[in-house]
Amino acid sequence: MQLHWHRRDLRASDNRGLATAADAGGVVPVFVFDDGVLAHAGAARVRFMLDALARLREWYRERGSDLVVARGDPAEEIPRLAAEYDAERVVWNQDYSGLARTRDAAVRRALDDAGVARESVHDAIHHEPGSITTNAGDPYSVYTYFWKKWRDREKADPYPAPGADSLADVTSEDLPAIDELGFKEPTADVSEAGTEAARERLSTFCEDAIYRYAEDRDYPERDATSRLSTDLKWGTIGVREAYEATEEAAENADGDEAESVEEFQSQLAWREFYAHVLYFNPEVVTENYKSYEHGIEWRDDDDALAAWKAGETGYPIVDAGMRQLREEAYMHNRMRMLVASFLTKDLLLDWREGYAHFREHLADHDTANDNGGWQWAASTGTDAQPYFRVFNPTTQGERYDPDATYIKEYVPELRDASADEIHDWPELSPTERESAAPDYYEPIVDHAERREMAISMFEDARGDDEDD
Repeated sequence: MQLHWHRRDLRASDNRGLATAADAGGVVPVFVFDDGVLAHAGAARVRFMLDALARLREWYRERGSDLVVARGDPAEEIPRLAAEYDAERVVWNQDYSGLARTRDAAVRRALDDAGVARESVHDAIHHEPGSITTNAGDPYSVYTYFWKKWRDREKADPYPAPGADSLADVTSEDLPAIDELGFKEPTADVSEAGTEAARERLSTFCEDAIYRYAEDRDYPERDATSRLSTDLKWGTIGVREAYEATEEAAENADGDEAESVEEFQSQLAWREFYAHVLYFNPEVVTENYKSYEHGIEWRDDDDALAAWKAGETGYPIVDAGMRQLREEAYMHNRMRMLVASFLTKDLLLDWREGYAHFREHLADHDTANDNGGWQWAASTGTDAQPYFRVFNPTTQGERYDPDATYIKEYVPELRDASADEIHDWPELSPTERESAAPDYYEPIVDHAERREMAISMFEDARGDDEDD
């Protein structure tokens, strides 16, 4: 018998670890609800996870097997399950966060003590940490150089799903309800989970939007993104299968369309870049990647933080993004950059506050990707935007939602206002605001003033005004 320990690989196809176990036959698929991991989860993520597990279980049951589930410390549960099924070996796919690596090290020690063989393989990314480095052998801290090597490296083909004859004839108890895991049903409309749903999203994207991705991806109302982020986070589709689909799309493209496909592939590379950064710098989850001479003097302002979380800042494009997060457990990527910039550069609040909020509410929260994005926006990360680059939320709204279509979808108080009134909102007089949208919020800060304060805050942290 072989145990395959599912974690963030909730699929059977293109699963390297599962395929590795299946080569020896007699695979018992298992999943452990780890309270140490659940402590960092949010309701939307748990809902998607449970739905994905249900789809995965169906797949196994259709082939005469089952997904065995347990709850507890994996260092105790995995050896126990190995003993229960007389497993000779346990196989799993590697994860790259500090929390995951600490957990896996404990499981390895426990299996060694129990005399059970174990094997972990790289699966969640194309190129494992340490495989793309500078000429000196160091991990890259600048994305552009990483991307050039990532783009040119050969990618593995997808791994086949195991046949029914390689799966063990086992049965298991039901999956727990979400409240049994300590969470309430999310109020957000979480996307459909499972490999078939992921494949449908991928297929739909590669039929159309991928060819206009480069031009349209920054415009939230144009529906030009793949919406695969939650699938990639939970591994309901494999990275090799997803990449292969983009390569097939590239074969049918020419000119600008081919460049657009490559632009999307570069976004996949960003995910891997941040996974490498996290692997070699696990402390970035709680600490700035980039060091400053002095600490950054972030403000403490509970009221401003609450307004940002609620989408009540009086900056329409920012509020639309925050309300999309609340309603869908998802946010368009351009909006993620904008709301992060607003929190750190307009409200002058610590990026860790925003990261924690995203971690709680995003169904696609990925430690490496989200942390990298937040530190990029806050000018504290690797290859981050310069501290003096501060997004103007009014300009961003005018540029990327010119007709205010996206804003009106998520901010109903503004549906009777004109696009000009919405984009000019911070500059309107109180009388004009009352006439245009009496139920919408006054701007909580003056962007121009806060921009200067943000630059000054970072210059103080840099020690720019100190004598030589």
